[in-house]
Amino acid sequence: MEKRNIACFGYGKTTRAIAKLLGPCTFFDDKITKPFTDDEGNFLKPVGEFDTRLFTHEIPSPGFPPSHPLIQQASHLISEYDFFAPQMPFSIWISGTNGKTTTTQMVEHLLSDKGAISGGNIGTPLADMSPDAPIWILETSSFSMHYNTIARPNIYALLPVTPDHVSWHGSMQAYYDAKLKPLSMMKEGEAIILPKMFADAPTSGFKIIYENEKDLAEYFGFDTSKIKFKGAFLMDALIAMGIDKILYDRCDYDRINAFILDPHRQEEFRDSRDRLWVNDSKATNIDATLAALRTYSDHKIHLVLGGDDKGVELEELFTPLKRYDVDVYAIGSNALRLEALCKQYNIPCTLCNTLDVAVEQISKKHNRHSIAMLSPAAASLDQFSSYAERGNLFKQYAIGTCPDSLR
Repeated sequence: MEKRNIACFGYGKTTRAIAKLLGPCTFFDDKITKPFTDDEGNFLKPVGEFDTRLFTHEIPSPGFPPSHPLIQQASHLISEYDFFAPQMPFSIWISGTNGKTTTTQMVEHLLSDKGAISGGNIGTPLADMSPDAPIWILETSSFSMHYNTIARPNIYALLPVTPDHVSWHGSMQAYYDAKLKPLSMMKEGEAIILPKMFADAPTSGFKIIYENEKDLAEYFGFDTSKIKFKGAFLMDALIAMGIDKILYDRCDYDRINAFILDPHRQEEFRDSRDRLWVNDSKATNIDATLAALRTYSDHKIHLVLGGDDKGVELEELFTPLKRYDVDVYAIGSNALRLEALCKQYNIPCTLCNTLDVAVEQISKKHNRHSIAMLSPAAASLDQFSSYAERGNLFKQYAIGTCPDSLR
């Protein structure tokens, strides 16, 4: 790849991988107040020093919103995906509001014998992925696709899409448009697994339309009784198996059942009193929380909600929430908003503000017949470094290894 004068927006994992691959780049980041050079020879500068005339390519980190001054000023903007499009092998893109990571991992698990590797939003930047691998499986966010104009998948699997990232995109329609963007670039014969709500979206690709798990199982001829995953994970498994079926006409129940789920997604554990707790910290939006509630709908649920809700309408959570026997424990930056909505919808609520207090309050009422669940329907960065830290603390508090007051 020839030498280019590259500006990277954001000093993060994605852009630093590009600089490591191609040589020193110039970084502009909101956190930088004075120019300096890092240990790898990269130039780091404040946002105010950016001059688009000095660069041939300007690559934003995922999550850089269209409203950011750097994006507004850029004349040579190119997405990470478009930048690596010339060397991208056969690619499978996985997107949707929930389940992207698990589905991507499941596809890699099923296609590992074919040399497939995964990356993208799942954690491995494209710059760190081998162009010699025969298949790239990319967890692809709406942020990435917003800036794409060249790169396209050979197979695109779109999981259900529900309200999320509205503040970043500006509207739900803009969010939908980003999710559907690959369809306009796909070619005849390339497969698209697509929710029914987008059935009329124009494309030259071959659309496989589904509304639920039953539709997917019927289309591909899968027997769901032979698949161990239930609830939200059954759809992930069916889509992964569907991709394997499209490519290699295989249906391997033993192989998919050997897949092990990551922590923080409906992760069950018990305390010393044999009470069931569920760490669903990765449920950072409404649909993920509703999926968890459906899994445990036959039980009394003590539900920890709250965090950074990213500007979505929370009323879409509370209407279905009334169907369940649930008590809410509100934490995070939107705790007061949650408390007000609980009052409006006549749902029992305890204003806790912080996670440790929520666990302490739940422990007073929780028994062997109820479920205590962290499924916050919100991002974690208002109080934690990540959803993983939030989930780990929830487990520590619940089993009594943290503050003495909880023992």
